[in-house]
Amino acid sequence: MTAPRLTLASQSPARLATLRAAGLDPVVDVSGVDESTAAATAPDALAVELACLKARTVAERTPDGLVVGCDSVLDFGGEVLGKPGTAEEARRRWRAMRGGSGVLHTGHCVIDVSTGREVCRGADTVVHFADITDAEIEAYVATGEPLGVAGAFTIDGLGGAFVTGIEGDPHTVVGISLPLLREMLADLGVLWHDLWTGRSATAAAGEGA
Repeated sequence: MTAPRLTLASQSPARLATLRAAGLDPVVDVSGVDESTAAATAPDALAVELACLKARTVAERTPDGLVVGCDSVLDFGGEVLGKPGTAEEARRRWRAMRGGSGVLHTGHCVIDVSTGREVCRGADTVVHFADITDAEIEAYVATGEPLGVAGAFTIDGLGGAFVTGIEGDPHTVVGISLPLLREMLADLGVLWHDLWTGRSATAAAGEGA
């Protein structure tokens, strides 16, 4: 049986790299949705709504297979933080976040294009930030990395040294929870290992050894 085509409705290189490292090889189709159209205000609901908007938009122009949409927002002290967009906003956030903790909410939506069935869920992870200096903030912001990521930080890039710990699935902080995604695919009747790239060839090689 041929594995279904997998499309990732996200421009995030971290999400793509995470899926590839897990043995999947999705096609990337950036949704281009206007995130300001989301109606939810609670951070967990907002993350899921945005993930669904992205997946549904891409599913409408995808002929077959599975579409995966994701989005992340950080809840820090009751403030909902998406991508900062500007250097000044990234500085402001890091001055507030340093030495503190926030909850990163990552929404997931998987759509089976052939049946129209979809599964939407969220995953939450507590993130603890280092008490970094003003000089470190300036250096980090100058790299441009924090400007385009939720919460103005990463754990798989330059910002990894500024995160002292997490409570939950580390993949959620990267932007896509692999354990949750496996469960969602199972709900649609898709086995995770059937999506592994080259699985059949590897199995055949093992049988012939």
